[in-house]
Amino acid sequence: MKPFETMPPPDSRNAAQWRADFPILVERVHGQPLVYLDNGATTQKPAPVIDAETGYYRHQNANVHRGVHLLSVRATDAYEAARARIARFIHARRPEEIVFLRGATEAINLVAQSYVRPRLEHGDEILISAMEHHSNIVPWQFVCEQTGAVLKVVPIDDTGTLDVDEYDRLLSERTRLVAITHLANALGSINPVVHIVGAAHAKGVPVLLDGAQAISHLPVDVGALDCDFYAFSGHKVYGPTGIGALYAKAALLEAMPPWQGGGDMIRSVTFEKTEYNAIPWKFEAGTPNIAGAIALGVALDYVDGIGMEVIAAHEAGLLAYATDALRAMPGVRLIGTARDKASILSFVLDGVHAHDAGTILDRHGVAVRAGHHCAMPVMQRFGVPATVRASLALYNTREDIDALIEGLRSVREVFGQ
Repeated sequence: MKPFETMPPPDSRNAAQWRADFPILVERVHGQPLVYLDNGATTQKPAPVIDAETGYYRHQNANVHRGVHLLSVRATDAYEAARARIARFIHARRPEEIVFLRGATEAINLVAQSYVRPRLEHGDEILISAMEHHSNIVPWQFVCEQTGAVLKVVPIDDTGTLDVDEYDRLLSERTRLVAITHLANALGSINPVVHIVGAAHAKGVPVLLDGAQAISHLPVDVGALDCDFYAFSGHKVYGPTGIGALYAKAALLEAMPPWQGGGDMIRSVTFEKTEYNAIPWKFEAGTPNIAGAIALGVALDYVDGIGMEVIAAHEAGLLAYATDALRAMPGVRLIGTARDKASILSFVLDGVHAHDAGTILDRHGVAVRAGHHCAMPVMQRFGVPATVRASLALYNTREDIDALIEGLRSVREVFGQ
């Protein structure tokens, strides 16, 4: 018996029920059953989410906030109900603290340009970590270049764990913002966000948490965390692409100027002066992704119907099972072995480039991500050009992990190992 076969299986009965809600999972790839392990890039969508988006276009299609006719009223009500649904999901104090955007990337850019940039002077500092996605690096490089501020980076150790002592040391009287991922997309590391926020606030420094990965794997309570900003993307939590949200404390949103100009972010316009709308609408210029917002609300209902604690426990069992399975394979090295981690298995195979491994796995119907995962500094930190990343979701099963392992055996055979 292989070591990983001694692990107790996750609740396959529940997983089978959940899988039935996702139409795409019956697809075949190169004649093989689809084994979808690329959830860190995007999750698949359950039927209620798909139905909600198409249902909007079939029965409610109209612009929001502007019309008095029935379809516009229905669309507006559904759109704003989705905002309230998001607020409840992450425990925001009020719906007005939720700004709809295209995703976490746009949310972080909004904070960078509207909140942070006007407050920076030459020599001020922004503090991030060495495990960040490019979306939580490049916007801060922009504002540093624009203002003469300095980007400081908290290191990580060989397991992919944040160096908390160094974080505390780097917090200084020049720090103007801390921006750190909640759950690292290339490593799976879960950061000690309670400590991160508390230590920063003790020095009067606001904190932005990138929740793009965490939102579908961990319960998120922005009130308990006391973070100032929280950004996430809908497509990472079983919702559509092109929709996401920024949570920000109301007082901060009130103090921030609009980032983009156009329709719906105004109260009145003359050629001499424009009066801006109230929050959150002053940050939502133009016609929004109405169908996407409505469908995102349904996605969160779906997740709540299962229970985030149930999902987390299911995924934790799979992660342990898969970790033992990969460790038992000769020539496999895991990248990211933090004690506190979730959902992600990033690894390299001796003598095999990650892209070659991903291509061969695809021929076996196994969809993984191969590359730098928009986290090139992480790859540089571990001295590898790329990794294979298998990332988990609620519909994954032990059989999916077994298919991954079998596919990796084929990869080794192709390369004569």
